[in-house]
Amino acid sequence: MIVLLPPSETKNDGGDGAPLDVRTLAMPRLASRRRVVVRAVRTLAADVDSAVAALKLGRTQHAEVARNRAVARSATMAAIDRYTGVLYEGLRAETLTDDERAFAHGHVLIHSALLGPVAALDLIPAYRLSHDSRLPELSLRTHWNAAVSRELAALPGLLLDLRSEGYVALGAAPDRGDSVYLRVLTVDTEGRRRALNHFNKKAKGEFTRWIITSGVDVDTVSELTERAASDGWRLEPVPGRPRELALLV
Repeated sequence: MIVLLPPSETKNDGGDGAPLDVRTLAMPRLASRRRVVVRAVRTLAADVDSAVAALKLGRTQHAEVARNRAVARSATMAAIDRYTGVLYEGLRAETLTDDERAFAHGHVLIHSALLGPVAALDLIPAYRLSHDSRLPELSLRTHWNAAVSRELAALPGLLLDLRSEGYVALGAAPDRGDSVYLRVLTVDTEGRRRALNHFNKKAKGEFTRWIITSGVDVDTVSELTERAASDGWRLEPVPGRPRELALLV
């Protein structure tokens, strides 16, 4: 079973790992594409004004350009520790045990716009790049879509896609029965379902933490639904969308 997460705009600084080596990351067949994006990001960062515009940075965010300029030589840390933001606050990676982190490494992928999907403990640098960032002469969607889709299709077993739709555009999950997209919904007092914003991300982080800390490794959607229900999580099919699940909170 694989859980596929989105990244976050915000990231922790620093790290004690060696500089980025794309050959060590999950899905090594993406190495050459990773090098192309890293080079493009560094090239863009040489022109501060262009980088600020391309990355849609505010006046207090210019340090992000320096991060990108140093992306190939800066220290690295595990991807699950690098990302911050609401989803990762819910996941609370810093409180996981060594065994839980090892489980996460085998069962959690994080989809980076810079590097494609990386495993939880893959060592990555701090950087600034989003799914809709504009790099000179390089469309991230065109660059990543087919290659990432092929890699995801090659993954065996149940694939649970928790990404935002912007990252789905950088590589769709396979169209098969054991590949499902998770939506977080709430039910109002009249029984109507509606999507959440802030709490959508928090719920995804907390649900992923439950998968990791409980060692959930099942083969089918029905097994996942039953296991989740036993621990108080409510998963239901989305009417009319056979490859989607609703996490009701």
